[in-house]
Amino acid sequence: MEKTTLVLYPGLGVGHLSPMLELSKCLLRHGGGALGIAVVLAESPFEDSGFAAPAVARVRASNPSVAFHVLPSPSPPPPSPPEDDHPVARMLRFLRATNAPLRALLRALHPAPRALVLDMFCAHALDVAADLALPAYVFSPTGASGLAVFLALPAAWASAGGYAGLGDDDALPPFAGAPPLRAAVLPQLIRDGGAACELSLGLAARVPDARGILLNSFEALEPRAVRALRDGLCVRGRAMPPVYCVGPLVAAPAGGDGDRGDRGHECLRWMDAQPDRSVVFLCFGSMSAFAKNQLQEIAVGLESSGQRFLWVVRGPRGHGEAAAGEDGLGALLPAGFRERTRGRGLAVASWAPQVDVLRHRAAGAFVTHCGWNSTLEGVAAGLPLLCWPLYAEQGLNKVFIVEEMRLGVEVERSRAGDDEDVVRAEEVEAKVRWVMEDSDGARALRARAAAARDRAAEALAEGGTSHAAFFEFLEDLDA
Repeated sequence: MEKTTLVLYPGLGVGHLSPMLELSKCLLRHGGGALGIAVVLAESPFEDSGFAAPAVARVRASNPSVAFHVLPSPSPPPPSPPEDDHPVARMLRFLRATNAPLRALLRALHPAPRALVLDMFCAHALDVAADLALPAYVFSPTGASGLAVFLALPAAWASAGGYAGLGDDDALPPFAGAPPLRAAVLPQLIRDGGAACELSLGLAARVPDARGILLNSFEALEPRAVRALRDGLCVRGRAMPPVYCVGPLVAAPAGGDGDRGDRGHECLRWMDAQPDRSVVFLCFGSMSAFAKNQLQEIAVGLESSGQRFLWVVRGPRGHGEAAAGEDGLGALLPAGFRERTRGRGLAVASWAPQVDVLRHRAAGAFVTHCGWNSTLEGVAAGLPLLCWPLYAEQGLNKVFIVEEMRLGVEVERSRAGDDEDVVRAEEVEAKVRWVMEDSDGARALRARAAAARDRAAEALAEGGTSHAAFFEFLEDLDA
């Protein structure tokens, strides 16, 4: 019997590729052998092009039934004026330019694809699906609350005449499904206006044209936002397609038991020697980097806290790989820091097996940049979150985590002086102490985090909401 082929088209960057690859694994498990998966990749011309290779290698090794196709590079677009040359604008223009090679590839595939699942950033490829009479679904790698705001932004932005004149503390008009928001938490490109904003709002306007939306979240985590999306409250005057909450799409630990993981990595061997729930894990994503003065503030705060910690250090951009090694760490951190904290703290350069660390019995809390993948990994591990958003939609996610889900607290930046964007050592110390010590508030946060972990597992288990949503989606494919 010939399999039904479903084509997945992720956006650029590991933050968009990884959840789409997890989606492919889930679809194969639930497809009962009748479903074939093809993943189409665009070769990024930008800095992040190397990040995808390890993830692709892992999924190829564990899922040989997934076929991968790399698109030829599209014709380069004409140069943009400097005021329109925002990195996000360049990325979105590039992805739209891949429509032509994507169309050619889909026409050549055998067997012919049954449907197309597009990353939200590739929503303009809905035109390709329409040309080929293919059902097309949009996959949202962000949560329900983030999607609710994103879909409402085109109308809200137009109604406000833009957000450039707003101060950080100015309140925004309400968004259905979301808690009250201030201007400071909006992505900077939306506040600035310009080409990147225009292109992003254009994508948001296209998403409801899809046959359905696959969402990397689960209903019990964001019930209010899920209701707002399904009730059509986020996009007025238009029909809203079905929303399938199929998350959390989180990689399994390498060891499979939530504790052992990749035994070859030094940080996991170090974690094995620590007491249960005693370690604060600090990691800020693959695209984040701190200036040296901020790294030093973090180091002083961690040392003063007296708590055990595992810290993934990414230095200032431009330091190169040398700065990421052991010698580089010594140059970035305070003199003697690693010696003074030896035994109760470990700083590692650039990368750690995050899922394995978060699921380790010794992990007690997670200091995160609030990227959605990291957020879900922390939720699935049952850890309280210390929220330190850096860019893009992370400020919004921080509000959802702290105020809506009540699974974290904010790590606050300085509000005075020339370094108002710096988190001071005293704040790092205070928040790390608070989350790890035995106060009523910290105990309640840990209990909510453990309950959220259990609800995430229940959603994915047979009979759970996310498990059911997968089958509803598969039924729609066959309709």
